[in-house]
Amino acid sequence: MNAATLNLGITRLGQVSINVYDLDRATTFYRDRLGLPLLFTVSGMAFFDCGGVRLMLARAEKPEFDHPGSVLYFVVPDIAAAHRQMLASGVGFEGEPHLIAKMPAYDLWMAFFRDSEKNLLALMSEVPRAA
Repeated sequence: MNAATLNLGITRLGQVSINVYDLDRATTFYRDRLGLPLLFTVSGMAFFDCGGVRLMLARAEKPEFDHPGSVLYFVVPDIAAAHRQMLASGVGFEGEPHLIAKMPAYDLWMAFFRDSEKNLLALMSEVPRAA
């Protein structure tokens, strides 16, 4: 059976894990700087809700797992406003929000920043084009 005919019933992403070095510092960043709701903490892990996807912060279990995470793209309705608010709360950005692509129905904008653990993250906004 090849991948094209495989049907596992996967419907959405359920959880993403991000490596951290200091759980308290990272929890503060994701809760207070990004405004994500903290769901619970347990055994050296913190779990947040990000639009129905659970975000887990934890130290790497083994040295071979201790590496930067994948880039997470947080969708926001107004990237300029989100950028201003995050700058005001002390988040450092890699640059200003910028246009990535002009799509038929919207313009795709992004702005990259680092969390408290130096993981690269991004804001993403699909700005509707004028009709």
